[in-house]
Amino acid sequence: MARLILFNKPFGVLSQFTPEAGHPCLADYIDQPKVYPAGRLDRDSEGLLLLTDNGKLQQRLSNPRHNKKKRYLVQAEGDISKVALEILRTGVELKDGRTRPASATRINTPSLWPRVPPIRVRETVPTSWLSLTLREGRNRQVRRMTAAVGFPTLRLVRVQIAEWLLEDLEPGQWISTTIAD
Repeated sequence: MARLILFNKPFGVLSQFTPEAGHPCLADYIDQPKVYPAGRLDRDSEGLLLLTDNGKLQQRLSNPRHNKKKRYLVQAEGDISKVALEILRTGVELKDGRTRPASATRINTPSLWPRVPPIRVRETVPTSWLSLTLREGRNRQVRRMTAAVGFPTLRLVRVQIAEWLLEDLEPGQWISTTIAD
C-alpha cells in the first residue's frame, strides 16, 4: 500500500519542502515524514497537489507519458472567444512545441475561496472562467496556452489529477489515504 496525501496548495506556497527566499513551502503545512510531491504547481497557482511516500506511484502520477488528466479552473483576462477555445481544444503552438489537444469549456464563475492577495482587477476589462483539462504537464503550460490565444491567466486552480478531486478541501488543508501501489 502507498500513502497518498491530497493537499490544497494555497497561492504563494512553493511545491517543495525547502523554503526559498522567504516564501512558504510544503513544510509549513504538512508535517508528515517521507512524503514527496508527485508533480508541481507553480507558486502563483492554487489547488490540488498530490504527495506520496511511494517512488513508483510518484513517477506514475507525475510523468507525462502516463497520460494522467489534470483539470484546472482558469480565470482569464477578457471575454474568451469561441475561436480561442477551439484553438485550446486542438492544440496551441508554444515555443517548446505544439500542445496536445485539451478539453476547454467556458464555465460560470465557480464557487471558490477568496484568493489572498486578490487578483488585479481592471474595471474596463472583463474576465471569463474556463475549465481546461490537459494530459501533459509542461512548465507553466496553462498560463502559456491562454496567453498564446490572447486571454492571459489571472487565477489558476487545479481541481483534479486523474481520479483524485480537490472537492471541499480548504486552502492549506490536506487529507491522507492509502492506495494499492
